[in-house]
Amino acid sequence: MVKVDGHIHTPFCPHGSDDTFEMYIERALSLNYSDITFTEHAPLPQGFEDTTPDKDSGMDPSHLLKYFQTLDILKEKYKDKITIKSGLEVDYIAGFEKETAEFLNAYGARLDDSILSVHFLQYEGKWDCLDFSPDVFQSMIDYYGSVDAIYERYYDTVIKSIRADLGPFKPKRIGHMTLVKKFQQLYPASHAFSDKTSLILKEMAARNLELDYNGAGLVKPYCGEPYPPTDIIQQALSLGIKTVYGSDAHTAAGIGQGRAEMQG
Repeated sequence: MVKVDGHIHTPFCPHGSDDTFEMYIERALSLNYSDITFTEHAPLPQGFEDTTPDKDSGMDPSHLLKYFQTLDILKEKYKDKITIKSGLEVDYIAGFEKETAEFLNAYGARLDDSILSVHFLQYEGKWDCLDFSPDVFQSMIDYYGSVDAIYERYYDTVIKSIRADLGPFKPKRIGHMTLVKKFQQLYPASHAFSDKTSLILKEMAARNLELDYNGAGLVKPYCGEPYPPTDIIQQALSLGIKTVYGSDAHTAAGIGQGRAEMQG
């Protein structure tokens, strides 16, 4: 069986670790992976201001060329042991579709694989990185008015990302589609938002998009489940959506996280 990890970060991640590419690759080999994609956080769109305290959500644009060159060297070095794909995790930021498409047009030819994710939400002109910390999420509740309102905005933004025209190099996989649940044990929603998650899957199926089956949620202290959980995975599979395991590792030790507890 082909064992894939389609969502791995790297030493180019500003909020990650100093673990080397080789450490990630050797860890993947030790776990018998045959195919891995490095999906570093792409630079945020031109004109968008990162609202996280350390302003470290995306890669520095000046590092992109070295990132791709390093991956080209590693692909050749390990070609007889493991398939390595060059990828990016691209942020969908509502209102910055044109800038995102321009970025993808500039670098898309270098990509073997990529992920489209939502981390940032806008409310009345204010942007927040919803998964940054429990404190940030609490502050969002204060001005959104409820946990449910944040969930509603998040899922609506994921739907927008699926429908958005980002050009021919638009990522084919949707990242951690239930990331809004990262702090659910602290801040539970009143219901499952099944209407929203079902619509997301239908929109994905209509466009033949893949789903990131992300193990990181299982190791987050206030989440306790993968992104998305099993019931949504089963629904995705029933619609013919391809699911791709992603560790979302930000350290070499994170390769494989959550996988033993996940379906398939």
